[in-house]
Amino acid sequence: MNKASILTVALLLFSGMPTVAQTKLPKMTVVSVGDGDTLRVRNQKGQPVTIRLGCIDAPELKQNPWGQQSKARLQQLLPVGQSVQVRQIERDKYERLVAEIFVNNRSVNLTMVQEGQAVVYRQYLQGCNSTKGQFLQAEADAKSKKLGFWNQSQPTMPWDFRRGKKPTSTTRSPQVQQCDLSYPDICIPPNSPDLNCSDIPYRRFKVVPPDPHGFDRDKDGVGCER
Repeated sequence: MNKASILTVALLLFSGMPTVAQTKLPKMTVVSVGDGDTLRVRNQKGQPVTIRLGCIDAPELKQNPWGQQSKARLQQLLPVGQSVQVRQIERDKYERLVAEIFVNNRSVNLTMVQEGQAVVYRQYLQGCNSTKGQFLQAEADAKSKKLGFWNQSQPTMPWDFRRGKKPTSTTRSPQVQQCDLSYPDICIPPNSPDLNCSDIPYRRFKVVPPDPHGFDRDKDGVGCER
């Protein structure tokens, strides 16, 4: 088999795998998380850099509870001091670095979509052209499972929310409780079947009584600490 054939086979084998970092991507250190798709890091020279996660769009913070939930999950994935690999895509109009972030060679951008904490930003998906199929499939799976942002009947996409667009109709009564009040940092639907920590993507979230799922086993107010 010649070199061209070997390369073709290799590309076919790896095309279905989760997106992973290239070995020579620059490393940076997380300083803070602003929301579900924005963070601050320090580069190898110690300079602060604002990064906008490329190819995805997270709910705005005012899209309660989805925006706060998305931010909380990104903070869990990228705690302060976390070393990350950064694949630069471009600079946006605000001079932020648009990039794909990797931890342990796995794409954080893709993870946010897989867990329903962000949606695919199709307008800018060319920035992840080689793995766009994975992003689209991840969103379809999260949507079918009603994970995170998709656990609502009429979601307003983040870009529409920024333009002031609201759902065309609201058939759900404002008295209907959408999230269990025992878990204010995340959204667990009330009357869900009994869940374990392994059944949900969230870690280290606030828990208040009665804690129907028993996420806070040691009763310290923090659920699923491991």
